[in-house]
Amino acid sequence: MSAHHWIDVAVQTPAHSPVGGLLTYRSPFGVQLGQLVRVPLGKRDVLGVVWALRDAAPADMPESAVRDVLGVLEGLAPLDSAWRQLVQFSAQYYQRSLGEVALAALPPQLRDLTSEQLARRLKKQSADRAVQTSPGPALSKEQGTVLAQMASGTGPFLLFGSTGSGKTEVYLQAVERMLATDPQAQALLMVPEINLTPQLEERVRARFGSEAVVSMHSGMTPAQRLKGWLAAHAGHARIVLGTRMAIFASMAQLKLIVVDEEHDPSYKQQEGARYSARDLAVYRGRLHNAPVLLASATPSLESWHHSRPADAEDPGGRYQRLLMPSRIGTALLPKVRRVDMNKQPRRAVLSTPLVAAIQERVERGEQCMLLLNRRGYAPVLHCADCGWKSECKHCSAFRVFHKIDRTLRCHHCGLTERVPRACPECGNADIAPIGRGTEQLEEHLGELLAHVLRPDGTPVRIARIDADSTRLKGALESQLAQVHSGEVDVLVGTQMIAKGHDFRRITLVAAVNPDTALFSSDFRAPERLFALLMQAAGRAGRDAAQSATSEMWVQTFHPQHALFEALKKHDYPAFAASELAERTAADLPPISHQALLRADARTQEAAQALLTAAREALEAQLSADPSTANWVLQVRVYPAVPMSMQRVADVERAQMLLESPSRMALQKVLWHLHAVLHQVRSQPEHKGVIRWLVDVDPQAI
Repeated sequence: MSAHHWIDVAVQTPAHSPVGGLLTYRSPFGVQLGQLVRVPLGKRDVLGVVWALRDAAPADMPESAVRDVLGVLEGLAPLDSAWRQLVQFSAQYYQRSLGEVALAALPPQLRDLTSEQLARRLKKQSADRAVQTSPGPALSKEQGTVLAQMASGTGPFLLFGSTGSGKTEVYLQAVERMLATDPQAQALLMVPEINLTPQLEERVRARFGSEAVVSMHSGMTPAQRLKGWLAAHAGHARIVLGTRMAIFASMAQLKLIVVDEEHDPSYKQQEGARYSARDLAVYRGRLHNAPVLLASATPSLESWHHSRPADAEDPGGRYQRLLMPSRIGTALLPKVRRVDMNKQPRRAVLSTPLVAAIQERVERGEQCMLLLNRRGYAPVLHCADCGWKSECKHCSAFRVFHKIDRTLRCHHCGLTERVPRACPECGNADIAPIGRGTEQLEEHLGELLAHVLRPDGTPVRIARIDADSTRLKGALESQLAQVHSGEVDVLVGTQMIAKGHDFRRITLVAAVNPDTALFSSDFRAPERLFALLMQAAGRAGRDAAQSATSEMWVQTFHPQHALFEALKKHDYPAFAASELAERTAADLPPISHQALLRADARTQEAAQALLTAAREALEAQLSADPSTANWVLQVRVYPAVPMSMQRVADVERAQMLLESPSRMALQKVLWHLHAVLHQVRSQPEHKGVIRWLVDVDPQAI
């Protein structure tokens, strides 16, 4: 009997390489499933995860071809079966290699540590699992009811609570009850974006003590990420707070998962394995037998549909819907006012009544917030003589004019140039900006409110928060602190300012130009707009003393649109019902399931040719085999088309949509498509293709 053990190890392999990410090695010492090992790959030593134990070398592989494991990362408990199952499911469902997903889920620093370095780090850890809980506020009747429903049900739960209804307190109480009943238990709290993490982190640490809590998000240093991961893996960290990447945190004692603002598109990864952390949270909850709480004031239509109550014809959804319709205390939701821009002077950016309302608030010492989802000064520079526009030479987009540093900047590839003194085509010196961005709105407001004084007699103060103004480290925190302290009277910004912030003094919120999303080619655009406007409205009147006078203004050329009618009544269920009816009629998600196949190439023809060849080969293969012929009828494959953003950084992009009422049929076809793509790609006529990728359940088409 040989002293060697044969093992399959998950290693990081290039995306879509035929190697699938599991390689067989020989181990001269005993290893366990889930252990981290160092193995040779080509000329490098890499980190891998032991995925399977074998009795013998694979039959098709000569023993001499198998290489030896170099060593085991000592002192680290193996990754448990639930974690491996989560990774395996993610790789299969999102059509990526197992090794890629497994290794991407581990902190980058772990890959380079020796056993000695790891031992030093583990020594520094405190093994104290005790949690010092300070008491929270008294619960409202609605909060108490929701917690009781969670205690008696199994979930997954969808908590539909209006902004300001106290959802965060429900999470904290749920965590507190879980920690009190099980001295080992761990909880995972997820938020959509990094800039929301510090606020929640402060609250959670104040409640449960700093030792028990770790954060996980991409804004942390590699050393911080490793420290947090090790604490969660060992079970010392009882609460993990993070963005979408935290869904893969190793937590052996996971007993509760909370996904805050579950509708947010940020939960969907946009490169590599394009997973949805929200959907994986529901799957992971099942693996750990842990309740999952999805929460939002404007749930995604998928979650709303999955939590529909049963009736005579419909068995209902698989989630349980929990309701918290009232704001905490006596605070009221803001009154929604629509301004018909057809009745305003042509080219007006801000309507006269809105400017008057802002002035009145500033003079009373209250704050206002203006939302415009376009950064920069103007979307494009234009020459009226010859028609030249500031296009990007590398992308099918216009470069945005930034007045502050006099640059033209492409927000897709980053190309930045000084603004030309005259038109590059015809020499006309009179080139003008068209359209408006947040920079220009900030400047325009400054002119309109120049004469306005605050209650203390000082001039009005306007601030802008967007991706440009918060580029530097710490900039966002200091700008938010100024808003909270009352130094800022009018806040201008993109959707960054609409989410999750608890601004106590804001009494007026205005959406300057929300109409573009009403008639977008993307069927999800109205859902995103409604969520954004409801979230923005939720920033107003959070202080009960001022809530009675708080308002949300919407400037629109379509004031009678059903979306604004529902917004006026703060009626998400009415909006969801009309959107779901439209989607049902058109057979769109959540009624059907979609996947996008994308090809990037040097030319648009080459990108589309690969997709078309793959489609033809796939349909021919499936139709020829009686066992798969039925799938062709169940899965509709649309012809290849250019992406709406066709060229980025000199790369042409095309896409092909697959759609099916059956998730299972779609998955089976995608699995076949993988083999077809490898086959087609290797043909000499597809040399110009740079890469292809599959996006399952895409958020934008």
